Amino acid sequence: MRFRTSKWTALLAGLVIAFASAGPISAQQTVDVIKKRDILHCGVNTGVAGFSAPDDKGRWTGFDVDICRSVAAAVLGNGEKVRFVPLSSKERFTALQSGEIDMLSRQTTQTMSRDTGLGLTFVAIAYFDGQGFMVRKSLGVKSAKDLKGATVCLQAGTTNEQNFADFTRANKLETKSVVFETADETQKALDAGRCDTISSDASQLYSQRLKMSKADDFIVLPEIISKEPLGPVVRQGDAAWMNVVKWTFNALLIAEELGITKANIDNFQSATAPDVRRLLGLEGEFGKSIGLDTDWAVKAIKAVGNYAEIYESNVGSGSRLKIDRGLNKLWSAGGLQYAAPIR
Repeated sequence: MRFRTSKWTALLAGLVIAFASAGPISAQQTVDVIKKRDILHCGVNTGVAGFSAPDDKGRWTGFDVDICRSVAAAVLGNGEKVRFVPLSSKERFTALQSGEIDMLSRQTTQTMSRDTGLGLTFVAIAYFDGQGFMVRKSLGVKSAKDLKGATVCLQAGTTNEQNFADFTRANKLETKSVVFETADETQKALDAGRCDTISSDASQLYSQRLKMSKADDFIVLPEIISKEPLGPVVRQGDAAWMNVVKWTFNALLIAEELGITKANIDNFQSATAPDVRRLLGLEGEFGKSIGLDTDWAVKAIKAVGNYAEIYESNVGSGSRLKIDRGLNKLWSAGGLQYAAPIR
């Protein structure tokens, strides 16, 4: 009996050591795996104009897509080395947890339960959003509080369901909900008259409006009923990979702050300002600290531009959506976007 106890104790101790060792080692290999594979696997939405959608030639474009490309450029030196994996709301977290994708950049709201209970880490708030409503202009509805008794179409597996339930209960609207699997199905249901309104993140509503048979017949109401901080997500347990994604995003914001763009970045190579030199890898070893080349930020910015360029070209003034930056302006311009310094 004593021998068997010792035997099992030793075996258990060995397994504990093995698992303890295997966890961090395997978790910290994400960057190495991407470099060896020579391509980044990035999860995106199945098709939301301005954020992630294939163009008529099959090339993925959009705000979330450019976040992926910036990381690929920082790690692999080429923003085109990305395999985009279109995922539904129900599929997105499982795909990341299982290792099918390296990161998720897909209009995903950070919440406490998601950040603490799924084995995932929300890296940054790339887009400050909020849930709104889209209705037919002919209804004459001016406020979401006028929707008493309305039929509302929602997408399953999102935070929108709970937000809407909270809003209707607080305002005693007594509405009827119809839930669909995809955003396209909710948009088509509204277009076909199966519901009076759809409720989703305002950014998505602007994209869905473009798909309506007569876009001018619809309006996005002014109310925002929730906080929807959207941004890239990685698996927990890999601090090195998290730092790569986080600091690549920070670099895009810092570039905007410093006036550095995709077109003029080479003009800053002789700059003397310390913050510019650190961003461009002209002094310090900040790239080395996250396992990348000294010019990692230069590669990211050359691939997609700074934050303003990404925003305006995809969803802002230079796009069909023309969404005002609002809270997504830099902190120095009255917004909430604020990057930690490279120093």
